[in-house]
Amino acid sequence: QVHFVESGGGLVQPGGSLRLSCAASGFGFRGVGMSWYRQVPGKERELVAGITDGYIITTYADSVKGRFTISRDNTQNLVYLQMNSLKPEDTAVYFCNAGFARPTYNSWGQGTQVTVSS
Repeated sequence: QVHFVESGGGLVQPGGSLRLSCAASGFGFRGVGMSWYRQVPGKERELVAGITDGYIITTYADSVKGRFTISRDNTQNLVYLQMNSLKPEDTAVYFCNAGFARPTYNSWGQGTQVTVSS
């Protein structure tokens, strides 16, 4: 059974940083891309960043380019999202899923809440 567990969110002031983690299980992690998404109430879930299985290619939403960095640890089935220079508009619930820039599974974790506010 596919399972995603996101963690690392919290309340941070504008300009601050957070590092999100996603633990994935139930599929061949090493052979697939991984991506982070975010969602705010009343809006559709949107892609934040993606990384291919071989670490070769990454992609980012225009709104986070230069501030966020996606990475992965294939030895522990983990994917990370380092978020720097956070802005209030980054406030959302953040999710991960398999697939490069497109979710593979309909199953989602509970996500982790990121709130950027002074």
